[in-house]
Amino acid sequence: MSAKKKIYLYTRFERFWHWVQSLLIFLLLLTGFEVHGSFSLFGFQKAVEYHNFLGLTWVILFIFIVFWVVTTGEWRQYIPTTKKLFEVIGYYSSGIFKGHPHPVKKSKEAKHNPLQRLTYLGLTAILLTLQMGTGLLYYLYNDWPIWNWTFLDLRLLALIHLACAFAILAFIIIHVYMTTTGHTLTSHISAMFSGWEEVEEGEVADWEVHEKR
Repeated sequence: MSAKKKIYLYTRFERFWHWVQSLLIFLLLLTGFEVHGSFSLFGFQKAVEYHNFLGLTWVILFIFIVFWVVTTGEWRQYIPTTKKLFEVIGYYSSGIFKGHPHPVKKSKEAKHNPLQRLTYLGLTAILLTLQMGTGLLYYLYNDWPIWNWTFLDLRLLALIHLACAFAILAFIIIHVYMTTTGHTLTSHISAMFSGWEEVEEGEVADWEVHEKR
């Protein structure tokens, strides 16, 4: 059995924005689905008001997150790579159920495996950006005539926004499941509270070398 060590992987701000963004997304899904008539909790008018406030708050937080990622150099964590990509896919599709070790171990220089990098990059650059963009256009609907945005279709915009919401919900479900695949059931979640992640010693060198090139 490989020896394990703990490394400080997630900074305070990283953990802060992770949990605040998670809470905002959960509340946005809750109020958003109520606006669409899926259920009644706050009432339609209040749900709209809460949804707008939460959406604008999320956009502001997202801007700070992007600024932090760029200025700290953490953007390197999201550079796509195919190195060991198919090994990771094979691990999650079958190896994990056979007790095989993860083909890519975490390190300070490489917090995310190749599959996570592609997923998080697509989530941030495409899905979340599209969700926020359509949400802002939806929010500014009454001002469309002022800016002569007659080419926009509200129904299509609403459909795209709703589809993105379902995609984000699907990601959250998968993401929560993936957090249970660590050394213990709660080890990954605990790391996002404390910042300290338990990794196996002597099994990250090749990945770290690749990241530093």
